[in-house]
Amino acid sequence: MARFHPLRVTAVDRLTDDAVALTLDVPEALRPAYRHAPGQHLALRRTLDGTEVRRTYSICSPAPGPEGPRTLRVGVRLVDGGAFSTYALKEIGVGDEVEAMTPAGRFTLDPAPGRYAAVVGGSGITPVLSMARTLLAREPAARFCLLRSDRTTASTMFLEEVADLKDRYPDRFQLVTALSREEQRSGLPPGRLDRERLVDLLPALLPVARVRGWFLCGPLGLVEGAERALHDLGVERARVHQEVFHVDAAPPPRPPRAPARSSVTARLDGRAGSWPVQDGETLLDTVLRNRPDAPYACRGGVCGTCRAFLVSGEVAMDRNFALEPEETDAGFVLACQSHPLTERVELDFDR
Repeated sequence: MARFHPLRVTAVDRLTDDAVALTLDVPEALRPAYRHAPGQHLALRRTLDGTEVRRTYSICSPAPGPEGPRTLRVGVRLVDGGAFSTYALKEIGVGDEVEAMTPAGRFTLDPAPGRYAAVVGGSGITPVLSMARTLLAREPAARFCLLRSDRTTASTMFLEEVADLKDRYPDRFQLVTALSREEQRSGLPPGRLDRERLVDLLPALLPVARVRGWFLCGPLGLVEGAERALHDLGVERARVHQEVFHVDAAPPPRPPRAPARSSVTARLDGRAGSWPVQDGETLLDTVLRNRPDAPYACRGGVCGTCRAFLVSGEVAMDRNFALEPEETDAGFVLACQSHPLTERVELDFDR
């Protein structure tokens, strides 16, 4: 079960004018709880004017051994009007404490021999950096190709860390950088990595059909374009994994009204309860009114922290940018986006 713990900030590293990396110390007693797979994230929270604010940030440090991590490092980019990102960039200092949820997320790479590739944009480099560092360190027979897109060199996060990977694994780590607003002395001409460009570019970089896993991360437009390009190139959907960092599009219209009297039964941390769903509520809203310990972070259908198994009943989700098709086919839903379509709905957050 996910839990929040206060972790002390031991370093605040400026990455760009609008991004920092926070290093958090993990006490020895909590290290097993903060074990993480490469690609997972932390939900950080604070209270502003009496309102709890949660945001998720991917872990960029390599996955630890079985004893758990001594420190965790996350990348934070400033978002216009973002309550937590503004706090992180302008207020957090060394010695401060930050409440961090134990790691979550299924956008992960299980290290194994073979070829892997990633297409990332902006802060989408953060989880993929953890993947590449972990894979190359643990699997001598593995190779990793990183195709990253940024606006300019000055806006590029983790430049030094990625350069270190090139120096450390020159024969196994391939880096290609695309800048949308800056001319490079060598490499790709400026422009966005859209579907058409990727269809031409990817086969020239690596043997597409031999890539064991593709990892797409960043803004919605880039991820969707890369997914379509891989489909055009004949890549099986099962080999493509994605995580969206920014969703600008408005959510679709609300689903049909729920039955006049609907209720949700939820199992959480081994305990179950049933409660009526109020008009307009998501299932997460209902559960939180009665179980404040229910897991959630973004509440926008992006992070997947509130994933639950639909035991019975029917629901409609406003949107879903977190669950893979095989997860929804297996019966998982995002509680923060789900509305009941039947009088009774049962969720299991423990699966």
